[in-house]
Amino acid sequence: MSAKLERLSQTLRDVLGEALQSLLVDRGEVTIEVAAEDYLRVAHLLRDHPELGFEQLLDVSGVDYSAYKNETRVGRRYAASNHLLSLKHNWRLRLRAFAPDDGFPVLASLVPVWPSANWYERETFDLYGIMFEGHPDLRRILTDYGFVGHPFRKDFPVSGYVEMRYDPEAGRVVYQPVSIEPREVTPRIIREEKYGDVGHG
Repeated sequence: MSAKLERLSQTLRDVLGEALQSLLVDRGEVTIEVAAEDYLRVAHLLRDHPELGFEQLLDVSGVDYSAYKNETRVGRRYAASNHLLSLKHNWRLRLRAFAPDDGFPVLASLVPVWPSANWYERETFDLYGIMFEGHPDLRRILTDYGFVGHPFRKDFPVSGYVEMRYDPEAGRVVYQPVSIEPREVTPRIIREEKYGDVGHG
């Protein structure tokens, strides 16, 4: 591990103390995990502490850990993963927190800390169904307002639940059950004549 990453890791341990559930340095990246109840407080510390100074939130990603490496995973299912940048210190950090309830996943909104979280949290809500308490305008951003479900959850069917089409008789878009039949797609291989023959080519 580089001296820079070692310094960041030690600073995080010193500043966050017991709020730090885990710290992982892998492939030149630092990831920390905190409990849902500490999530907002830790975000403030990461931004405001002069030795950390993470003034920018670059992205919020939802994660569904119901399966991992093609195996069923034991533990909480939904997490928000935030990618932070400190221009002052020129380092990056991933902050992750798991929602405590898989049936109704809720985490604090980080919009009061980093306003750029606004649309990223809306996207995470839309695609994973993670609610962000305190968000100023939590509504769908990529799917239709009447959309049922959250398409990035691992148990969401690939073909979806409904399909939409324009009905010229009704003069509007209508929803109907999916009519796509599941099928196995086998690639068609086309080779030129005499492919593989000795002396050809």
